[in-house]
Amino acid sequence: MNNTIQYKGYVGTVEFSEDDGIFYGKVMGIRSLISYEGENARNLLADFHGAVDDYLETCRAEGKEPEVAFKGSFNVRLSPELHKKLFIYTTAHQISINKYIEDTLENSPAAQVIV
Repeated sequence: MNNTIQYKGYVGTVEFSEDDGIFYGKVMGIRSLISYEGENARNLLADFHGAVDDYLETCRAEGKEPEVAFKGSFNVRLSPELHKKLFIYTTAHQISINKYIEDTLENSPAAQVIV
């Protein structure tokens, strides 16, 4: 079972509250809170779509740029020793640390996930 849903570039969680008997979730990767719920999968998906559409319309009406979760950059914290090793290796191979990390991640199992 997949615990995420996607719409217009936004990825949301899918969770279930046994106490309330409803599915619920929120959009991941942005500061704005976009949440949704439904009594079944169809209702959850419809409310997710509506919540994203409402968010985009609110941004448009307020003249704000909507947040984007996946901009292609993120911070990684490393030990100083590993940072030094990466610097020495990439310098010796005449590539940037960013390029090395991108190539390494591109060949990782995570990059094989179908979106």
